[in-house]
Amino acid sequence: MPGSDELVALYDRAGHVVGQAPRSRVRAEGLWHAAGVVLVRSGDGESVYVHLRTADKDIFPSTWDCWAGGVVAAGETPADCARRELAEELGVHGVEPRPLFTKIYDQDTVRCHNFAYEVRWDGPIQHQAEEIVEGRWLSLTELRAWVDDPESPFIPDGREGIQEWFRRYG
Repeated sequence: MPGSDELVALYDRAGHVVGQAPRSRVRAEGLWHAAGVVLVRSGDGESVYVHLRTADKDIFPSTWDCWAGGVVAAGETPADCARRELAEELGVHGVEPRPLFTKIYDQDTVRCHNFAYEVRWDGPIQHQAEEIVEGRWLSLTELRAWVDDPESPFIPDGREGIQEWFRRYG
């Protein structure tokens, strides 16, 4: 949550939990951590839900993303994180995220293991106002064109994650 300083699980480069630290320290020192991220696809699989992050996010503010998610808290598994973030950010409950892959993002001071999951969902979407400004459904074709355009305002780690998804499944 923006502005909070909860304890975050620390990971090593290989993807193993090695401790915990406050979120502020993880960001300031560029410590390895993890995130649970969920791709929300329509029931027929033809569309993906994308959302605009708020301007006060602690990392990559005011960018579009196709992954609901956040950092893995101390004592939490990536799968638990994915379920929690999906419910908090988009109000999606009652579906079990299916594991996809883990994508490492290591740029500047952001060093993260993104544990990627997917759900199919045709129910209502309810944005968490502190995290999301707006959202909409995009076809897979539209999403691919958007993330392949380096000028589009898309979150960098999310762009890499969905490009990996397209390589594997698209």
